[in-house]
Amino acid sequence: MAEPGKLKRRDYEAALEPLELELVSMARWAAATGSRIVVVFEGRDTAGKGGAIAAISNVLNPRQCHTVALSAPSEREKGEWYFQRYIAHLPTCGEIVLFDRSWYNRAGVERVMGYAAPAQVEAFLAHAPAFEKLLVDDGILLFKYWLTCDQEKQEERLQERLCDPLKRWKLSPVDLAAREKYTAYTAAREAMLAATHTPHAPWTLVNFNDQRRGRLTLIRNLLDRLPETHIDPPEIDFRPLDHPPVVEEYSVLRPIAPYQED
Repeated sequence: MAEPGKLKRRDYEAALEPLELELVSMARWAAATGSRIVVVFEGRDTAGKGGAIAAISNVLNPRQCHTVALSAPSEREKGEWYFQRYIAHLPTCGEIVLFDRSWYNRAGVERVMGYAAPAQVEAFLAHAPAFEKLLVDDGILLFKYWLTCDQEKQEERLQERLCDPLKRWKLSPVDLAAREKYTAYTAAREAMLAATHTPHAPWTLVNFNDQRRGRLTLIRNLLDRLPETHIDPPEIDFRPLDHPPVVEEYSVLRPIAPYQED
């Protein structure tokens, strides 16, 4: 089936707005019911995990919705149970946690780049379903997304990062190494899916060749898989002031001069 054309920004923003309202209502529902939500974002380098996470988190209270993007493990963490450092970031009642990469590092980058031994990878693939079963059985709502993109799109985005000084920070040695291992990442993903796509914690693949359309697809899917979450905002008695609005006054310091265009 042919892919639809690239979504224009104005069409994307128009489609995103009602989804944002649903996300805010979902967060109210989570707080009211004490639900714990975990969303795992995995996928190709440059696929658009950061943008998808931002599309969800930007409209939510940061005290309730947390993004977790762990760096490489420390020497101490390397000696711990593999899942241990992720457990500390799981949500409490009413919270939403978005994992920008997750324990599945071991099935992806660690496997492909040789950071984990084959025996460690095999142990992870055997243990991950049991670990996730514990989470789900304890009541956590777990959603796992893998963001796909063709290598042509990956190359375009890597080139953009190289040429755009505002995106250059996104271009890491690991990203460059991944260029030569596109098919190896495909094989690693397929092995991961075969071992960890389970009834209690299924994977969902989302096409991110068009990142805007991918974000809408992912958010719509996430909302559709939750129970009915519509909760009206609480009534607030917002009375008018009983005096004219007060103008700021300064006695110790004054604001710096406003920015002016050259």
